[in-house]
Amino acid sequence: MFCRARRIAAIGFSVLAVVSLEAGTVSRQSAEAFSSKVTQVRRHGEAKERAARRTVFSQDELNSWFMYQAQPVLPNGVTQPQVTIVGEGRLSGQAIVDLEAVGKRRSAGGSFDPWSLLGGKVPVTVTGILHTRDGMGRFEVQSAEVSGVPVPATLLQELVGFYSRTPEHPEGVRVDSAFPLPASIRQIEVGQGQAVVVQ
Repeated sequence: MFCRARRIAAIGFSVLAVVSLEAGTVSRQSAEAFSSKVTQVRRHGEAKERAARRTVFSQDELNSWFMYQAQPVLPNGVTQPQVTIVGEGRLSGQAIVDLEAVGKRRSAGGSFDPWSLLGGKVPVTVTGILHTRDGMGRFEVQSAEVSGVPVPATLLQELVGFYSRTPEHPEGVRVDSAFPLPASIRQIEVGQGQAVVVQ
């Protein structure tokens, strides 16, 4: 059951990177629609023989899923994720992140160490461009902010690395690394308020 949830989360977070949060309608029905589509995408990806398939995910479906169903698969300390499409593949994502655990782990203890100044639950915003092609994806970071203050890419990497650690990957995920798209997804086409998963 946990492995299945992780697979669904992987597909969901691939789609997360390409769907916007605007003045949409959040509902339990839309959350269920998102989960159902993720299951369909996963099953199609596991099929031995499959025709080309396109699945449309709306921004309302994704953000409803975040509201009602995502908490069990989000890392502890990360809440209220939201993504906004800016245009031309450029995206801006935000979440509330608990920085205290990261600061305690990373701070060298000096007064000039930026980690010694961080703590509490704060909004973290990242803007960049998602590139997908031939079953691979890459997110090109353009800017990052913590509580509205610009921060260097190295600090963003520390946060992502900390919250994406697993026993198999103790250093976590590299923000700038290419990654395979799950479920035989070939690419994700970004449109206004929606994403089309192409398998």
